[in-house]
Amino acid sequence: MKILETQPKLVEQVHKAILEEISGGKLRPGSRIIQEQIAKELGVSRQPVQQALALLRNQGVLRDAPGRGLLVAPLDIKYVRNMYDMRAVIEGLACRRAAELNPKQAKAKGPALIRAGRKAVAAGAYNDMIAADMAFHHFIYALSENPFIAPAMEAHWTNTQRVMGGVLVNEEQPRNVWGQHEAMLDAIAAGDGQKAEELGRQHISQAADFMIQRLEENGSAAEEATG
Repeated sequence: MKILETQPKLVEQVHKAILEEISGGKLRPGSRIIQEQIAKELGVSRQPVQQALALLRNQGVLRDAPGRGLLVAPLDIKYVRNMYDMRAVIEGLACRRAAELNPKQAKAKGPALIRAGRKAVAAGAYNDMIAADMAFHHFIYALSENPFIAPAMEAHWTNTQRVMGGVLVNEEQPRNVWGQHEAMLDAIAAGDGQKAEELGRQHISQAADFMIQRLEENGSAAEEATG
């Protein structure tokens, strides 16, 4: 971790830094969280760390440790499946509305995001891969012009980062989803709302199947799927 500069949104910065450590595999499920150590590594006081940890606990990323303190929560298969089911619906809606409202913007600005994502995959940089994936989907949310989509997805993205990180750190060859992203972008740029929605939903459903399979294989989940 690198020392952070003091800014008004310091708690958000600390939250992001801790989540990146978890997503990047440095803090794995079951790891105990030491508040004083995090504050020292980030160069901040204990107060913003305490607030960020409380937020991560409320989001299900951390849980109470035996005795006292917090630890990184295991990934629960049922929770992951439910999260991706919800994402599929919202992502499909965002893709359809983006195609209906802003196909020209998609065509003009989208390819740069595709290139950035492929570059991150080629470099094998896990946090950059996750950041590029998030940037692409948030771009679609913006194109949808629905102000409720991005806020509704924030909690999902916190845990999606965890799931992606938990899988990516164990992959010898990271799964390249940018062909799917490009197909989604092409449908949006063509103004084909129906196809864009179908591809958006399919993309998330396939991601769910892949992630859950890998979590089960890696033994990272708290319990097995029950059907």
